[in-house]
Amino acid sequence: MNIRQLEVLRTLMSTGSTIATAKAMGLSQSGVSRLLQQLEADLSITLFVRDKGRLIPTPEAAILARDAENILLAVDRMSGRAQDLRSGAAGPEIVRIGLPSSMWENFAPAMLVDYVRDFPTVRIETFFDTTIAINKLVEERVLDIGFLRMEGEIGPGIEVEQVASGESVCVIPRDHQLAELAEISAKDLRDVPLILIGRQRPNRMALDQSFKQAGVKQTVKIETHTNSSACSYVAHGLGVTIISSFYANLYRHLPVVHRPFIPLARQQFGLARAAGVPLSIAAQSLSDALKRQIQLSQKNI
Repeated sequence: MNIRQLEVLRTLMSTGSTIATAKAMGLSQSGVSRLLQQLEADLSITLFVRDKGRLIPTPEAAILARDAENILLAVDRMSGRAQDLRSGAAGPEIVRIGLPSSMWENFAPAMLVDYVRDFPTVRIETFFDTTIAINKLVEERVLDIGFLRMEGEIGPGIEVEQVASGESVCVIPRDHQLAELAEISAKDLRDVPLILIGRQRPNRMALDQSFKQAGVKQTVKIETHTNSSACSYVAHGLGVTIISSFYANLYRHLPVVHRPFIPLARQQFGLARAAGVPLSIAAQSLSDALKRQIQLSQKNI
């Protein structure tokens, strides 16, 4: 027994003839007769008797036709629900994403503009935090997806897809004398006011070590904890900062320039989700939106 056979039963009950049923369903008359015979064989019940070329439904046909109608309505509802899920008209009530704090100002709004149009019924919850915190929240399934810097070993509870990379750059006010250099080392930053990020974080510890190896004492003017604030401070002439080019590129609209910082250090960034847990269509689409925005933000560099 299959859906097509049930559709024949329903249409026959309505039209009363194989000719009208064939026309309504876009089948041949012999095709309708064959499907009806298969249904009767599958059910081991006579559904119609023939009288002078007419099909007369049996009482059993009337009873089973009601069941067929319920089944076909359920199939239609399921098909409609699937369409709604694909189009974003229905789905999970909420999708949660974790992003570094430096991505709240411009990146996140730009990422969501098209998404909220395509998924009007989905509520988005954005978490802005550190890589360590995002990692933990994804593993605990508080977040559906999280963008983070890939460092150290990835825990067994999450899967990470690399989606971006960067290298260390010095961000300088546009009219600063250091902007004349093609690249900058720790020695070039002797006695230069520095705006540095995140004491005790792996990237900061590596940066401190490079100054130590160069025999240069850092002149730390401002300690901060977001790349966005560091770039803003630089734009206001408060000093220079050293961050990943990935984040520096998000703030190209500011009056600053970037120069490679030597020795060069590379960073990788990934999109994390709970291991072994498929994303919903809405969450996967948000993941895709994030990847598209990454490509746009790093374009024409």
